[in-house]
Amino acid sequence: MFSRYIKLIWENPRYARLALGVPGLLLFLFGVFYVSEVLNYYYIAIIFVLGGVLLIKGFGVDRGVKNFYNWAREYSPPALPVQISNYAIIAGILCVFVSVYLGISNAATNATQPFPTELTGWISELPTLAGFFIKGIRDLMVVGIGIILFGRSIRLYFDRNPRLLRNVALMISVTWSRWILDSTANILIEPAISIDDLVFQNLIFTIIVGILIIIASLLLIVIIYRSKRNFFKESKGLNEELEEVLEDL
Repeated sequence: MFSRYIKLIWENPRYARLALGVPGLLLFLFGVFYVSEVLNYYYIAIIFVLGGVLLIKGFGVDRGVKNFYNWAREYSPPALPVQISNYAIIAGILCVFVSVYLGISNAATNATQPFPTELTGWISELPTLAGFFIKGIRDLMVVGIGIILFGRSIRLYFDRNPRLLRNVALMISVTWSRWILDSTANILIEPAISIDDLVFQNLIFTIIVGILIIIASLLLIVIIYRSKRNFFKESKGLNEELEEVLEDL
């Protein structure tokens, strides 16, 4: 029985790494430190080696590395539209995060100096800070969301999914929201006193134009769906929704 276990430890790589590999490494380090005449550091090396082995086995690092190697070896890249969509999502998210940083930086740069420490001062300063924050995020935020929607549109186009039309309409609405955000920021920075103020009129104008754009996008979706209905695959929920719109028109 003893010889059987010795043979198992000697020939099975799974057990040999611990039963033979670790003691062999310690003996090898002993020889290196002895020849280098720095034997005092050998005990520190033992602690590092044993600690590393315990951490690797305790947290399953070896299994994780093995699983990652198997995944990398057998990995098959997805279809090109899926790759474009995933890349667009990552790029868009990065743009959104950077836009938030730019908004915070812009608000901090244009904040009143010295910054108020009392609650009433904070409340009075908050709309101005919000306005400068919106001005800082407006452009890159819209670009980031637009990139995400554009990548999704490419995937939906190759899948011939009718949701492509709704996605394109959403892209148009998001693009116009940049000017709505800008008008809102201007009012927060310089509050309008009456409806005759130019800042207030610009906000009303951008909102009305935004509503008209949404209506125009809806009509465009209906027109394209009616003329290119055979291009899209069947999507029960969305097709029924578009058919109801066609009947209403």
